[in-house]
Amino acid sequence: MHLEELQKLVAKGESENLEFKKTTGQRTEAAKTVCALLNGYGGFLLFGISDKGEIVGQQVTAKTLEDISHELRRIEPPAFPEIETVAIGNDRAVIVIRISGKMGTYCYDGRPYIRHGPTTLIMPREEYEKRILDKFHAHRRWENELAPDWVTIKDLDEDEIQLTLQNAVKLGRMKKTSYTDSESILRGLGLFDDGHLINAAVVLYGKSERLFPNYPQLAIRLARFRGSDRLGGFLDNRDYWGNAFDLLRRSELFLLDYVPIAGQVVPGKIIREDYPLYPPLATREAVANAICHRDYITQGGAVAIAMYDDRLEIINPGMLHFDMTPEKLTHPHESKPWNPIIASVFYRAGVIEKWGMGTLNIIDWCKENKNPEPIWEVRAQSVVTTFLSSIFFSTGKRPESRPESRPESRPESLENEVLSLLQNNSLSKVEISNSLGHKHISGGLKKVLIRLLEQEKIAYTIPEKPNSRLQKYKLKR
Repeated sequence: MHLEELQKLVAKGESENLEFKKTTGQRTEAAKTVCALLNGYGGFLLFGISDKGEIVGQQVTAKTLEDISHELRRIEPPAFPEIETVAIGNDRAVIVIRISGKMGTYCYDGRPYIRHGPTTLIMPREEYEKRILDKFHAHRRWENELAPDWVTIKDLDEDEIQLTLQNAVKLGRMKKTSYTDSESILRGLGLFDDGHLINAAVVLYGKSERLFPNYPQLAIRLARFRGSDRLGGFLDNRDYWGNAFDLLRRSELFLLDYVPIAGQVVPGKIIREDYPLYPPLATREAVANAICHRDYITQGGAVAIAMYDDRLEIINPGMLHFDMTPEKLTHPHESKPWNPIIASVFYRAGVIEKWGMGTLNIIDWCKENKNPEPIWEVRAQSVVTTFLSSIFFSTGKRPESRPESRPESRPESLENEVLSLLQNNSLSKVEISNSLGHKHISGGLKKVLIRLLEQEKIAYTIPEKPNSRLQKYKLKR
């Protein structure tokens, strides 16, 4: 570094990445700052600069540099910042220590430090533990730890395992294989390690009640509150335990019960336009993200949906990792799932789309439905996604009850609508009812499905188990 460069650097003043020390007599405090800069984005520490930013320099000998190096050796793990001197005349020089920041877990004398503006502070314990988890995440995390020895495939939902394979093959996200037994599918999904099931397998497919004592965190809490806070009590309060796919379905049913839909007839259009209070694709994606990315280590936590008169909150127990912030979620960003195995299975099953696009899709769906952009924030060791009412509802046109958007008075008309819905996808009764704009599965819809089955116009996707909760309907080709 040349003297002119040094002068420009000093002129910027102390900041999060620049610290002044008048002499090397302050090297203990200086070493703490170097540790903090290693734990941040790096920067410079300068000996020979007063607190007022005056370039005063000091005499520098071989022993001076040796003393600094000795002090820096008290930083663990070992760090080797670049040290140089800049002569300023009169046999004096400024010592420049250049630090490359690594957002690390460095400690000086056993304590981690961090920069807060121009100040060096002891890193909070929660932040340090979070960074330790991030550091070892690629190799060791809760989802890839072995499940207890007594957990077997019989404790898992084998219908759900088969459905994952069917959907993944259909979407081109898995190759069709001649081995379709549950164990082969689970191995193909990376849910075995050295012949043992891993925790991710239980999260995704756990079914047996005997799993509950070891996995109480596989839960979701659903609540509809009176008013705009929790003081008014509940209109409805539900707690469920189950696997990830089951919890996602239960959340969708809950939202189907409580998210009203307003509609209006637009001149020139035959079919009315419907505006849900919250866009279902966006809320489903937010719940799926919460299930994928939550912290499963804490057994007392659960994904939660809290609906108030003026907003909907989806609460994910855990923190944002890998230097992610709520602000970054609203822009294109690299995806680093906290539970990549679980996220991979959700992707293959078609539950989530391309990693890193989930929050951007949520924003787009909100705009399409005339909702304000959702808000992401970290609150009480949780990541909270808040949806605000659509503009359509904020005009005072909110209906007292959820209208049905299509009549059922003519069975032949309903038959045609059902057949049209099944043209490209297999759907369950709930999905068909929802697509038709109905709040509940009506008796008329049930009769139509039975009639279409008898006429062999449609068929079950799981014909050997007509009453399976995973049952769907498809066109009979």
